[in-house]
Amino acid sequence: LRGGRGARPQPAVPVPVPQVGTNLTDLRLPRKVTVRELGGCMGPIWPSYYGECSALLFVVDASNPSQVSSSCIQLLSVLSAAPLASVPVLVLFNKIDLPCYMSLVEMKSLFRMQDIVSCATQPITMLETSARDGTGLAEVLQWLQSALKEP
Repeated sequence: LRGGRGARPQPAVPVPVPQVGTNLTDLRLPRKVTVRELGGCMGPIWPSYYGECSALLFVVDASNPSQVSSSCIQLLSVLSAAPLASVPVLVLFNKIDLPCYMSLVEMKSLFRMQDIVSCATQPITMLETSARDGTGLAEVLQWLQSALKEP
């Protein structure tokens, strides 16, 4: 915590704000790949982007247990969309750098990932990540390269 004498203590690390809107990022893997980021609150418009989707990264805040049920419902909705029936999916349990994060075992249990994977038509991979400190990001890039290989 930061704060001088008489000042109200402030968090040393900024509190993350949920993503609102859409962001585009280009990656070279070695070919150019455009990543479209859509925040959770944008869920109602996600289906308008399914047709141009070649791979799906579904990011879950592993430090926020109160959002687990809504994240799971959103994931099930995405997996049941016909245009994504064969699109490879990477579920990222993010924010593992925070002291209150839930482990991969806990998240798999809460999401009932074994049941989801057994019923899904898509190949599903799961990873723990920290966007802040970079943990797991090399594995995400490897997964993207593999998932987007030319047939």
